[in-house]
Amino acid sequence: MRGLLIDGKATAAQIKAEIAEKVAKIVAEGGKQPHLAAILVGHDGGSETYVKNKVLACEQCGFKSSLIRYDETVTEDELLACVERLNNDPDVDGFIVQLPLPKHIDEQRVVETVSPQKDVDGFHPVNVGRMAIGLPAFISATPLGIMTLLKRYGIETSGKKCVVLGRSNIVGKPMAQLLMQKQWGDATVTVCHSHSKTLKEECREADIIVAAIGRPEFVTADMVKDGAVVIDVGTTRVPDPSAKSGFRLTGDVKFDEVAPKCSYITPVPGGVGPMTICSLMMNTLAAAAKMDER
Repeated sequence: MRGLLIDGKATAAQIKAEIAEKVAKIVAEGGKQPHLAAILVGHDGGSETYVKNKVLACEQCGFKSSLIRYDETVTEDELLACVERLNNDPDVDGFIVQLPLPKHIDEQRVVETVSPQKDVDGFHPVNVGRMAIGLPAFISATPLGIMTLLKRYGIETSGKKCVVLGRSNIVGKPMAQLLMQKQWGDATVTVCHSHSKTLKEECREADIIVAAIGRPEFVTADMVKDGAVVIDVGTTRVPDPSAKSGFRLTGDVKFDEVAPKCSYITPVPGGVGPMTICSLMMNTLAAAAKMDER
């Protein structure tokens, strides 16, 4: 068996085209163009790339986008004042504060200051809590992207055994919540992490594995049963002298070894990554629709 590739790049392009069509229709009918803003502090390479891709995605979807930059010396009070300005700006439908923030800033305080109605990253405790009990909410982008991929590829989750590797607030926990909820995954879910004693055994029984443990090539062929679906969330820069940049992006799954055993597998790059930004666009469109209802 050779795993069918789940092409996140192509799926994201298709969804963005669908969003652009909806936006064109909204604007043609006299509605407001959706507006996504981003706050970027400092000059972290990964964050810069991610924000640049978000701005590009906004263009593809027909959104208006704003980027607010601060040096890493910005005070917490200045940053919170900016968050409040965006909360109160009727033209901004949703916004994100790009994480991580410098050490002197209380990240959680900033996240909690963002209005839950504009929290298109889905990090505010109100959105996390609503999602956990199955109420409408903004869902964090990576888990939403994964659920969208599973749905678009017609991968059955109901009643299946799913193992989520990792328990982060951004991926692992919300992923497990969505997979177990009746209206989303309707699956039997096990969460494993670095201290799980029976991690390999759990993985070997799984119909679907979501690897978000942050360790390059952690999932090997002996951990995967034949016909399993493997979703790789990992993106670690590994030194590679043969690459022009001097490094290559590597997932949490040992792809060449695991792929032949799978029914479906996501590559890195080009799998979950493009869907994360696409989910942010989906959340922004939903935020704009909610703003119109007020």
